[in-house]
Amino acid sequence: MTLFVINPNSSQAVTDGIDAAIDPLRALGRNIICDTLHEGPPGIENQLQADLVIAPLMLRAQALMPQASGVVIACFGDPGLFSLRHALPVPVWGIQESAVMTALMQGQRFGVIAILPASIPRHLRAFGAMGVMDRLAGDRALGLGVADLADPDTCFARMTEIGTALRDRDGADVLILGCAGMAQYRKPLEAALGLPVIDPCQAAVSMALGHLALKEST
Repeated sequence: MTLFVINPNSSQAVTDGIDAAIDPLRALGRNIICDTLHEGPPGIENQLQADLVIAPLMLRAQALMPQASGVVIACFGDPGLFSLRHALPVPVWGIQESAVMTALMQGQRFGVIAILPASIPRHLRAFGAMGVMDRLAGDRALGLGVADLADPDTCFARMTEIGTALRDRDGADVLILGCAGMAQYRKPLEAALGLPVIDPCQAAVSMALGHLALKEST
């Protein structure tokens, strides 16, 4: 049985980055496949785009069910998370929820590096629903679109600037990368800032693997 990690946008480059980020976790023995929702937009950067992918994401996830032991929704914002949990016969993880839970174990106050200002309101709605607003230090945007994340020099310089502000001005002692396409910057950012940095796809897949292993052992 396979753990499917579904990228709800249509960017194969983002999916390839997710695949590389979670590849070390394949050493635990689980078959993990990263899948692209080709009906999605090139990037999910606002609430409308997030809402519009729920129906095709549901159809894609349902089509994978004969082979699936679990599903990870690889978009920060977790579009369709509760709908998929209601409809599918397997466990479903959202990378945003998983990243926050992981961050709470590694620091007292977490900061989020968002991609665009339009992303922040939906992040805050989710954090409010999770009841973690008192642990949120700040949510700051890079001002870069999903496609811009592939430019390493521009992106890393801006991430360092935003991460520094979250650490020094907002008091964050752990950072979350607020997009599925940022994993390549996690280790360099940790070295530059001296803080734990959470990649949300790695966080969700790690949680999924532990859950599935325990469930199958019993």
